[in-house]
Amino acid sequence: MTETLTTNPREQASTFEAAHAAAHRRYLVRSRIRSTIKHTLLIAVGLLMIYPLLWLIVSSFRPNNLIFRSPGLWLTHPTIDNYIRGWNALSSPFGHYLINSAIVVIGAILGNVMSCALAAYAFARLKFRGRTLWFAIMLMTLMLPIHVVIVPQYIIFNNIGWVNTFIPLILPKFLATDAFFVFLMVQFIRGIPRELDEAARLDGCGHWRIFSRIMLPLMVPAIATTVIFTFIWTWNDFFGALIYLTSPDKYTSPVALSQFLDATSGSDWGGMFSMSILTLIPVFLIFLFGQKYLIRGISTTGIK
Repeated sequence: MTETLTTNPREQASTFEAAHAAAHRRYLVRSRIRSTIKHTLLIAVGLLMIYPLLWLIVSSFRPNNLIFRSPGLWLTHPTIDNYIRGWNALSSPFGHYLINSAIVVIGAILGNVMSCALAAYAFARLKFRGRTLWFAIMLMTLMLPIHVVIVPQYIIFNNIGWVNTFIPLILPKFLATDAFFVFLMVQFIRGIPRELDEAARLDGCGHWRIFSRIMLPLMVPAIATTVIFTFIWTWNDFFGALIYLTSPDKYTSPVALSQFLDATSGSDWGGMFSMSILTLIPVFLIFLFGQKYLIRGISTTGIK
């Protein structure tokens, strides 16, 4: 019998195919089990991470006296009173503070894009004495916490008389003080072939025309990344606005949100939660529509 199995080619081929099919089925079963476990864990961790945001959204539609009675997400008594009351709870309608934030964000974006792009082009393409040293110093500023420079900056702006204005929040952006964006753009420009510069120079272009006509159109992913990060960081900035803005009518939305908390009397949690949701909507939209530029800008600069 054994001799028959080993000498019949058809039976040997059939046995091999059956064994191969059985092994393939076992592989598919194990692969599906691993995939199911992996996705179940990812969904569980994702829900755990997003739970505070979901609870915030649900709580913004709860009556003020029911917000902290339930940690769950089930909405039993939905109401929009928190949004109506929160919008008019402060000295000005909350839209006033959103406009203040928008003014600061637009100024910061314009300043960062203009100054960081020019500084990056200088570091990446121009040859001047001490370029490596200045670039190293610029990178070292990334390690300086804002608390180190906030005191001298406040003294300078206070002596000039710019405290309680938007200028201290916008002007430093026009001086390329955000070294991260300069470094990001330098890395991007270094990836652009120098032959483009040389061809433009042969056609009579100077540095300004090379920068404005060649570099800037090619730097769209890096500029988009700068715009998105600047928007998110400036929109959510609480510390800088709290230091420099003293009048309630100049408050940006993060500082205005803190006005819903009162240590001496009852805090309006519902109003704060509802206005927090309104404040988060622009950040969500800018990230939703700009994420492809954000990924492209980071990946093409080699920053992981």
